[in-house]
Amino acid sequence: MKKKYVYLFTEGNGSMRELLGGKGANLAEMTNLGMPVPQGFTITTEACTQYYNDGEIINDEIKSEIMHYIAEMEKITGKKFGDIDNPLLVSVRSGSRASMPGMMDTILNLGLNEQVVESFAKKTNNPRFAYDSYRRFIQMYSDVVMDVGKSYFEKLIDEMKEKKGVKHDTELDADDHKELARLFKEEYKNKTGKDFPSDPIEQLFGAIKAVFRSWNNPRAIYYRRMNDIPSSWGTAVNVQEMVFGNMGDSSGTGVAFSRNPATGEAKLYGEFLMNAQGEDVVAGVRTPHTLDYLKENNPAVYEQFSNIASTLEKHYKDMQDMEFTIEQGKLYMLQTRNGKRTAAAALKIACDFVKEGLITEKEAIMMLEPKQLDALLHPQFDAEAIKAAEPIGSGLPASPGAACGQVVFTADDAKEWSVNKGARVILVRLETSPEDIEGMYCAEGILTGRGGMTSHAAVVARGMGTCCISGCSELKINEEAKEFILGGRTIKEGDWISLDGSTGKIYGEAIKTVEASLSGDLNTIMKWADQFRTMNVRTNADTPKDAEQAIRFGAEGIGLCRTEHMFFEPTRIIAMREMIVSKTEEQRRAALNKLLPMQRSDFEGIYEAMQGYPVTIRLLDPPLHEFLPKDEKDIIELAKEMKIEVAELKGIIHSLHEFNPMMGHRGCRLVISYPEIAEMQATAIIEAAINIQKKHPEWNLVPEIMIPLVGDVRELKYVKNIIVKTADAIIEKSGINLKYMVGTMIEIPRACLIADEIAKEAEFFSFGTNDLTQMTFGFSRDDAGAFLDAYYAKNIYENDPFSRLDQNGVGKLVKMAVERGKEERPNIKLGICGEHGGDPSSIEFFQKVGLNYVSCSPFRVPIARLAAAQAAIKSNI
Repeated sequence: MKKKYVYLFTEGNGSMRELLGGKGANLAEMTNLGMPVPQGFTITTEACTQYYNDGEIINDEIKSEIMHYIAEMEKITGKKFGDIDNPLLVSVRSGSRASMPGMMDTILNLGLNEQVVESFAKKTNNPRFAYDSYRRFIQMYSDVVMDVGKSYFEKLIDEMKEKKGVKHDTELDADDHKELARLFKEEYKNKTGKDFPSDPIEQLFGAIKAVFRSWNNPRAIYYRRMNDIPSSWGTAVNVQEMVFGNMGDSSGTGVAFSRNPATGEAKLYGEFLMNAQGEDVVAGVRTPHTLDYLKENNPAVYEQFSNIASTLEKHYKDMQDMEFTIEQGKLYMLQTRNGKRTAAAALKIACDFVKEGLITEKEAIMMLEPKQLDALLHPQFDAEAIKAAEPIGSGLPASPGAACGQVVFTADDAKEWSVNKGARVILVRLETSPEDIEGMYCAEGILTGRGGMTSHAAVVARGMGTCCISGCSELKINEEAKEFILGGRTIKEGDWISLDGSTGKIYGEAIKTVEASLSGDLNTIMKWADQFRTMNVRTNADTPKDAEQAIRFGAEGIGLCRTEHMFFEPTRIIAMREMIVSKTEEQRRAALNKLLPMQRSDFEGIYEAMQGYPVTIRLLDPPLHEFLPKDEKDIIELAKEMKIEVAELKGIIHSLHEFNPMMGHRGCRLVISYPEIAEMQATAIIEAAINIQKKHPEWNLVPEIMIPLVGDVRELKYVKNIIVKTADAIIEKSGINLKYMVGTMIEIPRACLIADEIAKEAEFFSFGTNDLTQMTFGFSRDDAGAFLDAYYAKNIYENDPFSRLDQNGVGKLVKMAVERGKEERPNIKLGICGEHGGDPSSIEFFQKVGLNYVSCSPFRVPIARLAAAQAAIKSNI
């Protein structure tokens, strides 16, 4: 059967979204509902895909079908393309299956040329309207189809208004618009070397191609990546008869929402302009009126529109974003779609819809966007203040929220300024390392010149709920001079800057922030989500403070406690370094004995905070060189403390240096070299559990001890034997019947391949998808940001694999490990503790492969709870 590439609005319906795109499907649906919709046809998303498959040309088959439907449209309207006496004028709009507001390009008034506009002016007896429409068409076509920028045209309009001594476009007369059209065409020829096309068919196919091309413009690619929209979907093209809001004071155009998109209030909300076309409202060219102005000036049309808005909201069971035009007193609906809204509005609308009986609790869960919840959990900028601010640069939005503070360049200074001076600080670093952890905790926000979305700075900041922008490549830091240059400005230590971690924008000034507040609607949604989800949600937490925050957000345990972060406090780093530079086992044990009570106390605090929920503690993971100083001054001080020569200490530091430390002497490999490290950590874990179990006999503590970076079952068995021997001896001596589990972090591809062998020894698997992704792709997560943008631009990758799980590659390894692990040990506990544990699309994958839980940073726990509920609902549909 021959594939159909074009559909009249009367041939489609709302269920054909994948083929007709959201806009085309909704225009067809409104037509079926008997609403006043200007008629036309939709060129399908499959035609867009074919356009790219054919080398960015519209093939003859599709051209022929479009020509057939132009003829059909002429029959429906009684008008003809290019006809001087009764011309058919159309709009050409994009419409992908997922709403992408502002991402794609639109052309209005197509079909006008010198002859048609002159006739049109006479026919309508309104030459100002005719030439206004013509100059708009030339401007849009030049910009969208031929990439002749808008700025020159806007300049010409401003010059014309100045010359005439008027402020508004509406005050220009017919001759003014006629002259602007001439000047616009002149600019078109200067820039393109061609005359402006006068043939309406040539105009139409130029516009259709432009819409197809716009699917791959930079802003569309970026929007797709940010919203998990595949490039393979393509966009449809909607060709629709023009109706005119610029025909005089009885005409107008507007954009409206069936509820307030900022607050969720159940009241019509929107903007309206008299004597204007739709782009004027959307582009902000003129200051519009509220809908109350329409209500006062044309109550009949307002009432009709209000009824249509209510009907559409009930029909689609969602808040609607609508575009409409009034032509000489008659209302026309140009578009409806589910409206974008703030996180607070989304929650209120979902809860109100349930109260009003429009939807069920399950449907309320499915209408929410989990990532939106981020905005409710972090500080935000004051709305008015941020509008007036201009960014000086941008980086990757690594951790959401807003931060304002004085610039410092070292972790020590961050602590000094914050603790001793009471200052709010922004820590600016080329990149952060584990030794910066204390300064990071003290900072309001973190800005780095290097690193991606899963760099050290990004991961730690998200865990703390601290705003972070990473990978700002334009950032030129001079740490010695204590200043940086960005956007042509020099910012010195103590200067105020502001960071927007949700957008990646950096501002060279202090901008007022407001604390986020959790609404009752969020609690309601979370209760509903918990009814439907089948996966548990844990948190990644290294301190009692983080653990308590996660509990408040509904975490059901800790999926990853990174013990290395506990060693960087000044009182502990000395003992840690003493252990590293020790020459004998006896010296190492002496240093570890100093660390033991500190570790035990840490674990007691975490067990207390988690109130009996399970806690997975990972043994020491990073390479030892990360704990040693790098600066000459610090090396000299350490040598003095250790009572060794500076040259000898430098030799030790040099000997620990590795060319690729992330794949070097770390994880279980450290324990194989130095078994006493695992003995000390196992002792601290078990003794802490015993102490808390005695204190809270009503709890059933079962510590989960996780061995990192295992690639061979013999590694796991060796380290496990040390843990079991140590733990069993302590438990027997205590007289407490304490259970514990020993498992491993699956983060090396080889571990996935031999997961059945590893499951013989491991009682649980926790997938460390950060390192698993890094090792599977073969590139560093800290350096990948430097080249991934080129991959996105060339459609090689659609997403950052460190932010969204690569299901085709890394996902297959995870699935294989799950299946092989269960074959050997059917009751094996399975979780994920990498960054992907807080990503909604990745959570859906983990639901499908059968994980028991996901674990994420405390501030992503509500997001994971909602995403897990949606994944469970989808799996049962």
